[in-house]
Amino acid sequence: MMPPRPLFSLLALLLAALACQLPGLSDSAPPGAPPGKEILFQDDFSSPDDTWVRLRDEEGITDYDQDGYRIRVDRENWFFWVNPGLTFDDVSIQVEATKLGGPDENEFGVICRYVDENNFYFFSITSDGFYGITRVVGDDYELIGMQNLRPSNAINTGSAANRLRAECQGNTLRFYVNDMLLAEVQDDNLTAGDIGLIAGTYDQPGVDILFDNLIVTRP
Repeated sequence: MMPPRPLFSLLALLLAALACQLPGLSDSAPPGAPPGKEILFQDDFSSPDDTWVRLRDEEGITDYDQDGYRIRVDRENWFFWVNPGLTFDDVSIQVEATKLGGPDENEFGVICRYVDENNFYFFSITSDGFYGITRVVGDDYELIGMQNLRPSNAINTGSAANRLRAECQGNTLRFYVNDMLLAEVQDDNLTAGDIGLIAGTYDQPGVDILFDNLIVTRP
């Protein structure tokens, strides 16, 4: 396991999906939906449509694949992220994430309160067992409540799947991994915005993440 690392500064490529309407929601909650919670949005990515960006080029992939949604980043020190084009204030975002390939030194997770490419929060883990909550304001990427990404045994390392849940409620941000609360911090910068999925590289390209069973509810 690597020691805690300072947050890397990445140039970000905005991949925003402009959806005309929400995909149809099923009458029953998908596996893993919190009982008794109002479902605001959900997607198991089994029916490709225009909700999420579909892009494949020399720098990577953001597309439906293998009954999930795949983000592959083939550029060093880079983030790809995608948004469905929605607006929420207080939300709980849950998704399953699996590394398909590439280095364990990576970063991937979920976004909340996305205003634009320079204003959002993201909650991420690495495949070598670290986690963090990051605030993006202007050109600054800054961890909240910690100086470095922190290790946790709750994170399944390597190619094992992880269930991520981020809660943005008032000025409180909580991050759960595999149902364990890893971080709870406060921040007043952003109050509402879109959700999203994000993945990024360090010095080695080829990070390849598959997301599935996205559920957005009230906290």
